[in-house]
Amino acid sequence: MKKFVQQFRSRQAVKPSTVPSHSHDSSNTMVQKYTTARVRAVFRRELRAIVLVASLTVSLILGAASCSGGGLNLFDTATDAQLGKQMDDQIRQNPKEYPILNNPAVKQYIQNMINDIIRSEHVKYRGTFPYQAEVIADDKTINAFCTPGGYIYVYTGLMKAVDNEATLAGVLGHEVAHAERRHGTSRMTKAYGLQIVLSIALGQNPSQLATIGANLFSGLALLKNSRLDEDDADNFSFKYLQGTRWYPGSIKFFFEKVGGQRGQGDGIGTTVERLLSSHPLPQDRIDATNKRIEEAKLPPPSESNLHAIPYQQFKRTLP
Repeated sequence: MKKFVQQFRSRQAVKPSTVPSHSHDSSNTMVQKYTTARVRAVFRRELRAIVLVASLTVSLILGAASCSGGGLNLFDTATDAQLGKQMDDQIRQNPKEYPILNNPAVKQYIQNMINDIIRSEHVKYRGTFPYQAEVIADDKTINAFCTPGGYIYVYTGLMKAVDNEATLAGVLGHEVAHAERRHGTSRMTKAYGLQIVLSIALGQNPSQLATIGANLFSGLALLKNSRLDEDDADNFSFKYLQGTRWYPGSIKFFFEKVGGQRGQGDGIGTTVERLLSSHPLPQDRIDATNKRIEEAKLPPPSESNLHAIPYQQFKRTLP
């Protein structure tokens, strides 16, 4: 500012013969007024910036909370997709733990089912998330999971355990719902704290996002769903299937299958317990599904919406 004043004075300096004697005082007055005006302008600009950041923060909190599955979520959907792609890359680099099935026909069968499910009017991120299917060749694991951003993985153990296509559709709809309801990044917001997540959301800490992605992949720890998340995903799976060829309440058959094998020997009980560690199955979750079926006044399921016969034929093609 001192330099600016000096420059201002030099511009105002003129020959004594052409300027009245009071011009020096006038110049000082003008500089003081100009300086005061500059300070006020800077203050107003800084104040507007503070208000803007505060408003943006509130908008992020309120807006993200409203678009997730009921929990606070400061990540945007682009970050969900970015994290999902990062996890997908890491899974493909770990064939020992995640052996991808090299069978295009089987993969396309699952992908076609997912494509039918995401046509539902209740799916919001159909053009944002890839909803890409992959099959993991592991008959001992009865499970499926979905990363943030819609990368869905189905184990051959699950595909062989269910008895009809509708049951598998119910599970796939459930996994789509985890991505749609953004349960993963909602849990990340809680796990990492508001300050860290807000800095990532505002682009101030990009390296932290890579670290979070690596931690997500490590044991898929943050893919372990809460009971509320599971019930929310069940509810939306029901909604998705209402517009399809499958029985909307078909996930109940998966519950029955899991419940019947719980505590069994020969390793089956251990497999089921591993499934339940990431997908808890309390009685109220089963009761909620039965209530949805009752309230929707669904007729009893039949072959026309279970598709058991063609599914059994498909299962025979599995390695």
